[in-house]
Amino acid sequence: MSDARDAATRELPKKLDPAAFIQANMRLQPVPSLPEIRLYLAHPGSGLRRLLEQDDGGSHEVEPQPPYWAYAWAGGAVLARYILDNPSIVAGKRVLDLGAGSGLVGIAAAKAGARDVMAAEIDRNGAVALGLNAKANGVAIEILGNDITGGPSPAVDLVLAGDVYYAQEVGQRMMPFLDRCLASGIDVLVGDPGRAWLPRARLRLAGEYLVPDVGGNGGGEPKPSAVFAFVPDNR
Repeated sequence: MSDARDAATRELPKKLDPAAFIQANMRLQPVPSLPEIRLYLAHPGSGLRRLLEQDDGGSHEVEPQPPYWAYAWAGGAVLARYILDNPSIVAGKRVLDLGAGSGLVGIAAAKAGARDVMAAEIDRNGAVALGLNAKANGVAIEILGNDITGGPSPAVDLVLAGDVYYAQEVGQRMMPFLDRCLASGIDVLVGDPGRAWLPRARLRLAGEYLVPDVGGNGGGEPKPSAVFAFVPDNR
């Protein structure tokens, strides 16, 4: 019986270390439209599915969660570009990067002179990648690994929300949280390429750029994206 248990143990796949996997299989490279920032980005040979499947117990019946953190989404890219070009927006402020993914927006805020930067990312692999990306760019970011949208407004001056309206359910969950932030006197900036669930009636245009939407499968061709101020509902 002991020999059988030992054999079964030997046959178990080795648990991948996310940090080691990301560093070995993803490319640390400049972000399109943001040469000031380098991220660990996915490419066709990354084999990311191996990392994702272990979080689902290796089951091929359950589709792994998409690795949103492994790409530079247009909403994050346009917001990061806007911040780097207008550093006074974040300089000396406490900033939250909401739905941070790779941490692109938070990294831009830190580089632009934010006093403190927090990044909220609930994907465990994403949080690891975020930490690696922050280190690669020489900035300090406090990573929040829990879903903060159900709680009170954070102790910050500015919330940066890059590409949080990619799905209806996600966007709807964000709205009450962002409203609590506004009610607490926290400014909110949203970056988005014009996705279907964008709450346009609650947004005021702040800036526009052409950026690629790699994460949204838009390809490498730059397309219009915008930064908006999230404003109160005055209806």
